[in-house]
Amino acid sequence: MIIIKELRYFNLEPVNLQVNDSECIGLTGPSGSGKSLFLRALADLDEYRGSVLLNGRICRDFKPTEWRKQVGLLPAESSWWFDTVGEHFNKVESSWFGRLGFDNNVTGWQVSRLSSGEKQRLALLRLLINRPKVLLLDEPTANLDEKFTEAVEHLLFEFKEQNQASLIWVGHDTRQLERVASSVYFIKDNKIIRGNVWN
Repeated sequence: MIIIKELRYFNLEPVNLQVNDSECIGLTGPSGSGKSLFLRALADLDEYRGSVLLNGRICRDFKPTEWRKQVGLLPAESSWWFDTVGEHFNKVESSWFGRLGFDNNVTGWQVSRLSSGEKQRLALLRLLINRPKVLLLDEPTANLDEKFTEAVEHLLFEFKEQNQASLIWVGHDTRQLERVASSVYFIKDNKIIRGNVWN
C-alpha cells in the first residue's frame, strides 16, 4: 500500500491519495499538467513537500536505491546504459519474455537495434524482475499495437494479483484506464480529482 499525504509538487494543490495492495488506479489529464512529474515525485526522483509512505514506512527512512526498487517507475522513455539487452537484466524470467513476443535470444540483442515498442516492453520486464511493491507506469503501452497492449495489460494484472502490488497507471486513453483501473483520476484546474474524466 502506498499512501500520499499533502504532497506538493509542480503547480498542483496538495495531493492526498491511497492505493491499496492489488489495486490499480488510473491518472489522466492534458499534456503538461504534471502527470509524469507526479510519478517522478513518488519515485523520489524530484523534490516535493509532504509525505509518501510504503506499507506505513515513510520514504525518507529508505535508502534511495531501496525505495526505487520497491517503488518502481516505468518512464515514457526508457534509458539504456549498456550495448546489449542482457546486460540490463540481473536475472531472467524467460516466460515473461515469451509473453511479450521475445525468445530467449533477446538477451544477446544490441540495444541499438531495438524499436521503440521493443524498448518499452523490455523496460517493463526489467522493472518487473525486481518485483516492486508499487508500479508507477507512465503510458506503458503508448508505443504498442493492439496485440502487445493486451499482452502487457494481462501481464500487469497478473503481476498485481500475484504480488499484491499497487499500480498507478498514467495514460491518455481513458477507455484503457477505465478497463485496467478500479478508479480513474483526472488533473484539472491544478487538482487531482476522482470521477468522470469527461467532466
